[in-house]
Amino acid sequence: MTGDRAEMLERLDVFVGEWVLEARFPGDQPSTPAPGGDGPMARSRFEWALDGQVLVQRTEIPAPTAPDGLMIVRADPGTGSYTQHYFDSRGVARLYSMSFDGGVWTLTRESPDFTPLEFRQRFTGTFSEDTDTITGGWEVRFDGGEWEHDFALTYRRAG
Repeated sequence: MTGDRAEMLERLDVFVGEWVLEARFPGDQPSTPAPGGDGPMARSRFEWALDGQVLVQRTEIPAPTAPDGLMIVRADPGTGSYTQHYFDSRGVARLYSMSFDGGVWTLTRESPDFTPLEFRQRFTGTFSEDTDTITGGWEVRFDGGEWEHDFALTYRRAG
């Protein structure tokens, strides 16, 4: 499937803005307070860069066990797909295959890239009808086994 670069980038406009994040690990309470709660909240901001040719996502997580991140998304009109370049405060760098279609956002890492591929990763998030919430979760797969739930991740548009 091929695509028009301008149309592919335009589809990503729905991400632009600031989001509050909530992660839920199996058996745990939410990792961040709900909007209006006490304490710092994990946040993610999406914005256009380089004259609108890439979408940049910056994530700040006020928890010592979770890394801050910088992600850059580019469109490939030749394949009709996206690539997300991921970097975090631990020094990790990864490449994710990304798709966004019908309000469903997917990120998948199944090939070695800048770091060893000790496990495969997949995120699937679905936008709410009003586009103010993305409800999703990360999964992992070890040695060709089945996909296993890692943690739930919800984005809520701030403000």
